[in-house]
Amino acid sequence: ESRAASASNKEINIQWYIPSVAKPSNNTETEALLLYAFNTSPVKITNIKIFSSTSVFSGHLWIPLPRIISLRKKLSDLKERVEILMQGSKSFSTSAPTSFLEQSETLKISPSNKPEMSDVKVNLDEKTEEIAKRCLSEVRALLSVVPDLSSPLTEIPFDLTFQSIRNLEDMFDLANGCIITEGSLFNWIISLLH
Repeated sequence: ESRAASASNKEINIQWYIPSVAKPSNNTETEALLLYAFNTSPVKITNIKIFSSTSVFSGHLWIPLPRIISLRKKLSDLKERVEILMQGSKSFSTSAPTSFLEQSETLKISPSNKPEMSDVKVNLDEKTEEIAKRCLSEVRALLSVVPDLSSPLTEIPFDLTFQSIRNLEDMFDLANGCIITEGSLFNWIISLLH
């Protein structure tokens, strides 16, 4: 029971491992091991000795460390651009309370049914959209079982929100890893790993 696991939603768990024992030879790059596990429907495991499920998957990929570091930097830059675009958006600046006191009073009186700022789909300018497509093409190249490096993405394959960009950046955080729950980003990542 203490080792039981459950997932009430679809989710993927990402962890990284960088072997420190062996030094690479001059001919090979240092690689990090991406470990992943995901479920495609809710799961409750109470006995690991007799568990079998058709909705739980796991695997690993060896990815060159310099490419991970480079991609994380690009995703961090993209996240900053998206954050700036969102701050400039009229839909948030005109409806936001003007002071901390006003904001806390608003929260006490009437909880908002509006989606949080981080969950709202972002309207990208042309340059940011191109940066996003390049980043996502690189993510696809790193995670695909059979990468097709010759064809960059022509459209963004999931709802681009501040949260989805933050999740992608966290996904390539070698120190922490992340958990991504169901949604369009989850579906896209699963399609690459399946």
